Amino acid sequence: METKSNCNWLFKASIVFLLGWTLSSESLAQQANSDGLKEFKITIEQTDNGIKMQSHEGSAWIDLGFNLSNNKPQAIDEYGMTNLDHVSSHKDSQLSDYLFTITKTKNGITLKGIEGTAWKELSFPLPKNGKQSIDQFGMTE
Repeated sequence: METKSNCNWLFKASIVFLLGWTLSSESLAQQANSDGLKEFKITIEQTDNGIKMQSHEGSAWIDLGFNLSNNKPQAIDEYGMTNLDHVSSHKDSQLSDYLFTITKTKNGITLKGIEGTAWKELSFPLPKNGKQSIDQFGMTE
């Protein structure tokens, strides 16, 4: 009878250990994925004149405004509008280190995360005078 009790205790202890190990591994994996990301927050608005972007944190710029032809991407980094062939190598520890492209499509806006984002691609409708905020993890309020 005591052997059965020891087996039950050993079985339960093994389950608790495996459950704890699995949860801590997932937590460490999530932390590793976000450790290299610095915070930034940007609001994108489609106006009558094109695209307006406002940075709330993590950028050297505050406001950007530009026209986008359909399906022609524009690269944006922590310093503002850039060209993918000539991205600034200067890194400021006070700024977030991100790079993405924004493309106007017939259905709205598509963003492609190149550096400093947890997302690879975001697509969403953006009507005229509509706004959408994004951060290093994706769409936000």
